[in-house]
Amino acid sequence: MAPAPTRGSFRFDKYQLVMVALRESGHPITEHAPDPCPREWLEAVHCPDYVEQVFTAQVPYEKERRIGFPVTPHIAQRVAHTNGGTWLAAQLAMRHGYAANSAAGSHHALYDTGAGFCVFNDLAVCANRLIAQGDARRVLIVDCDVHQGDGTAALTAGREDVFTLSLHAEKNFPVRKARSSLDVALPDGTSDADYLDVLGTHLPRVLDDFAPDIVLYQAGVDPHENDKLGRLALTDEGLERRDRYVVETVRGRGLPIASALGGGYGIDPRVVAERHARSMIAMARENAAFTRAS
Repeated sequence: MAPAPTRGSFRFDKYQLVMVALRESGHPITEHAPDPCPREWLEAVHCPDYVEQVFTAQVPYEKERRIGFPVTPHIAQRVAHTNGGTWLAAQLAMRHGYAANSAAGSHHALYDTGAGFCVFNDLAVCANRLIAQGDARRVLIVDCDVHQGDGTAALTAGREDVFTLSLHAEKNFPVRKARSSLDVALPDGTSDADYLDVLGTHLPRVLDDFAPDIVLYQAGVDPHENDKLGRLALTDEGLERRDRYVVETVRGRGLPIASALGGGYGIDPRVVAERHARSMIAMARENAAFTRAS
C-alpha cells in the first residue's frame, strides 16, 4: 500500500481491504508478492518520456488531472508493482489455470499519459511482453469493466496478435470511445439476464475465431447495480455468474486466464472490497473444477 495522495477522489484504501476480505473469507488462497515491472517493458508500450515523468514524479499537472490524482514517488513505485502483478498473475495462470492480480486493470492509460485513475496500462504491457518473449503467440483481453477499455484498445490497435473484447455501458466514461477489436456497448440499466446473454453470444465466438494462447480478464465489479460510477444493473449473483462463466468458457478450451481487479466504486470501500474479493473467489472456485478434472 502506498500512502494516498493529498489530492484526488480515488479510494486507494480499497486495495488493502480487498486483501483483508480475501484472508477472512475462509477460502484457501496463496499470496505472491510481485517484483516491479521492468522499466523497459513499460517503455515498449508507453512513451519513454512519460515513463520518465512517472518515475521522477514529474508528471505535468494536466496529465495528473486526467489521471485523477498526483503521481508521487510512492505512487510511481506502486504502479510499477501493480504492473508486475498482472505479469506474475499471467505466469501463475499458465501453471495453475487461473490467477488474480488483486490490483491494477488500468485500462484507461494511453501511450503518453494516464487517465481515469490509471497510470500505466498493465493489460497492454503484459500482453506485449507475453508475446515478445514467446510465452504466447496470441493474447485475448476480455474487458468486462463498466467503462470501455479505451487505453488498451488504443495501445494494441492494428495488432493481429492481440484481440480486445470490451463489454461496457454505452453512455459511461470515456465520452470518446476508442475502437476495440470488438466493442459491445450496453444500454443503461442492463440486468443480469441480458448481460449474460450478450456475453454468451460473443465470448465463445471470439475464443474460437481468434484462438488465443492466454486470456487476460479485466474483472471490474462496477457493472454492479449499486456502483457509484456504473450505469448497469448487475446483482451480486449476476457478477458471480459473469465471472464463473468467463473462467468456465476459457478453461473449458484448455486456456489459462489471469484476472486484474479493475473498477469498483462506492461510498463504503469495505463493501466494494468485498465485491472484488467475491469475484476472485468465484473465479478460483470455477478454476478448481478444471484443476480437479485434470
